[in-house]
Amino acid sequence: MKTFSLRAGILALGLAATLAHAGDAEVKARMEKFIGAPVVSSVSATPYAGLYEVVLQSGELVYVDEEVKYIFTGSIIEAGSRENLTQARKNELNAIDFATLPLEHAVKHVQGKGERVIATFEDPNCGFCKRLAQEIQNMDNVTVYTFLYPILSADSTTKSKQIWCSKKPGQAWMDWIADGIKPTGPTDCDTKAIDANIELGQQLRVGGTPTIFLSDGSRIGGYVSADKLEEAIAKAEANKK
Repeated sequence: MKTFSLRAGILALGLAATLAHAGDAEVKARMEKFIGAPVVSSVSATPYAGLYEVVLQSGELVYVDEEVKYIFTGSIIEAGSRENLTQARKNELNAIDFATLPLEHAVKHVQGKGERVIATFEDPNCGFCKRLAQEIQNMDNVTVYTFLYPILSADSTTKSKQIWCSKKPGQAWMDWIADGIKPTGPTDCDTKAIDANIELGQQLRVGGTPTIFLSDGSRIGGYVSADKLEEAIAKAEANKK
């Protein structure tokens, strides 16, 4: 009798999984009907209260119930670990091939030996970028390629050009972003790299600064402390091996 019950349970679980998988297409159809356009990239069931993850072609991630009666646009936080599961999933979805980044368009700053590498997209007037710079100064053995990404104001563009046109752009960047020493370089050098950074950032769906890309292509959206960044860098380095 016990064997029969166990077998029945296994069959029931298999049927439930099949039904859940079959529901993905239905959820997609209902979501696109709601939006009024075929803009859903993917749909997948989550372990969170019967919700489905819906990824739009714009990169936006939302959650819906099976009938698409309710749409949730916020973040799901795991209470035990306090991990933002939504942000972690977005970072996974938006991973890139790090080797394709045009590092010649970035300003370079080296801490220690600089054997570990990250890339950032930053606006010179971004407050969280300034906080990130303070954290990076407390780190060792890392090279940071910063893509100047002036999206906040006209002054951001001016400062970006002054930094890029400086004799030592990497130093000019750190002088400003970490120490508050205003850049004094000209603005009339070739600044096409900054325009290219804006275009690249849009292609990579960089909607805010700072955005950090690790060597394995994974991304971190927003400010992180030095210890959290160290953990992320170590994980990225391990993933490459």
